[in-house]
Amino acid sequence: MDEPINLVLFSGTDDKLQAAAVMTAGAAALGRRVNIFLQYWALDAFRKDRIATGRGLSAEAGEAGAALVAAAAKAGQSPWHETLRQAKELGEVDIQACSLSMDVLKIEEDDLDPLVDGVEGVTAFYINAGDGHIVFI
Repeated sequence: MDEPINLVLFSGTDDKLQAAAVMTAGAAALGRRVNIFLQYWALDAFRKDRIATGRGLSAEAGEAGAALVAAAAKAGQSPWHETLRQAKELGEVDIQACSLSMDVLKIEEDDLDPLVDGVEGVTAFYINAGDGHIVFI
């Protein structure tokens, strides 16, 4: 179990970000290193002035899914960004912003929440991924 789990986050909807956060926390709790690479709409969700703002759900969630997610939040489920903060406390979790996405979205490093550890290009992400699995969300 030396190779990291590598997540490429593209979608910025709350349900997909929550799924990524839960997967990250589970891996961190088991002692697995996790690399997260933020692109486009997921990256946009990590802006410090927007991170706590609701991002909606994927279209396939529909009204029934939205009701279930709302009920889980009301019952005390932590939002995705808090789950990621907890994952970082549990283990080795590195969150990097995609440099190309930063340019396209006109985001500066100072615009990002402290959850984001830095900015890197896709080549650096692949180098850090090593032979670990890559999951695209």
